[in-house]
Amino acid sequence: MLLGRVIGRVVAVTVYAGLEGVPLLLVQPLDKRGEPKGKPIVAADGTRMAGPGERVYYEGGREAAMTLDPSFVPVDHAIVGIVDNLNTEPA
Repeated sequence: MLLGRVIGRVVAVTVYAGLEGVPLLLVQPLDKRGEPKGKPIVAADGTRMAGPGERVYYEGGREAAMTLDPSFVPVDHAIVGIVDNLNTEPA
């Protein structure tokens, strides 16, 4: 799973069958310490509850397509859950 922060929403002009009602969010990938890493991505929100400013964990590729219902809709990234707490101290 990958860590990210929701930084915005995406509005689709045309919605693919199977993605009706699934929010598309702009997510900034984060490293292990919660620092920005790379360019923002668009992710389908499988939880349908994430919003701007929240830390989330997401999947990419085939696993992302499997997280939504119905599965195997054409998405590259999908949000799996919302992160309540991130411990960045060494173990």
